[in-house]
Amino acid sequence: MKTTGKVNQKIVTALVALTVLAGCGKKEGQQEESKKFVLSDSMQHMVQIDTVQYCNLSDELSLTGEVSFNENNVVKVFPRSSGQVLESHASLGDKVSKGQVLAVIRSADVAGSYSDLSSTNADVTIAKRQMENAESLYKNGISSEREYIEAKQNYEKALAARNKVQSVININGGGKTSATGTYTLTAPIDGYIVEKKIATGAFIRPDMGDNLFTISNLKNVWIYANVYESDIAKVKEGYDATVIPMAYPDKKYDAKIDKISQVLDPQSKAMRVRVTLENKDMLLKPDMFAKVIVDNKEGTQATCIPTAAIVSQDGKNYVVIYKSNSDMAISEVDIIKTVGDKTFIRSGLQQGQKLVTKNQLFIFNQLLNE
Repeated sequence: MKTTGKVNQKIVTALVALTVLAGCGKKEGQQEESKKFVLSDSMQHMVQIDTVQYCNLSDELSLTGEVSFNENNVVKVFPRSSGQVLESHASLGDKVSKGQVLAVIRSADVAGSYSDLSSTNADVTIAKRQMENAESLYKNGISSEREYIEAKQNYEKALAARNKVQSVININGGGKTSATGTYTLTAPIDGYIVEKKIATGAFIRPDMGDNLFTISNLKNVWIYANVYESDIAKVKEGYDATVIPMAYPDKKYDAKIDKISQVLDPQSKAMRVRVTLENKDMLLKPDMFAKVIVDNKEGTQATCIPTAAIVSQDGKNYVVIYKSNSDMAISEVDIIKTVGDKTFIRSGLQQGQKLVTKNQLFIFNQLLNE
């Protein structure tokens, strides 16, 4: 009986030991299972998912540009005759209205025209009186018809001479001139003074054929950029471009290359390209500097992913692949180049795979510690 009791005690002890071991194994398994990272419902609203694509390999070219007024949308104001500038009412950059006085100019030519007008008016008065006298004498049989016709022709010549002088005055400003020899230049349109070439006291020579003012409404402007010889093949008409003014680095204007010069600058060996921009907010001013980023998409194709998905660590680049809330993995990628919000890679991913692009660093660290 004692021997049987000892045997039973050993059996109970063994069963207890097995139970303890089983319990320990279950706890360890539960701990291992609890270590696996799962994206919670609250975390789902804090992440963003994007897809791996296969797209054209973009080649960005950054150029230095300068804002200029649209030469097809300006009015140039020229002097009507030589003279001296008495007053200059408009300055570079001023906003002007149609009809507003820009400058007052005193001209010997205008004064001479009024003197000629006064002389021709006197000639017309004399010729008219002589014609009327000749007509009266002819009707009364005192003078011949030939004398009357000559007097009438002289009157008509006097009228023609006066009209010629009056036309010259009208061309030089008409009602905007005075007998003292002054005339005014006024703005022909509403806009901004983008060019000014005179100052008070300056003389305008008779052989001067240049404009005095240039007025533009600045509703659209031109951006000129220089392309150096080594980059000429990377730029063509119709390519997309992004313009970023130096004065407003947070502003981006989408545009296209609409003209390329066929002649290089002999000094800089650069080719000029032009971009036309709508200037609705009137922030772009002539002579402002801007960065022009030209996007060339005619290259080969490659796998591209959102730049926001990249996690850089220890000199390597990784992404977080998303399959489900409980199935995510880390993958290393080999980057070809980054262009804006796109990154082109050589290997590591396949088209259609989904990547975490927001708060992926948190998930990356969680997966790394599993």
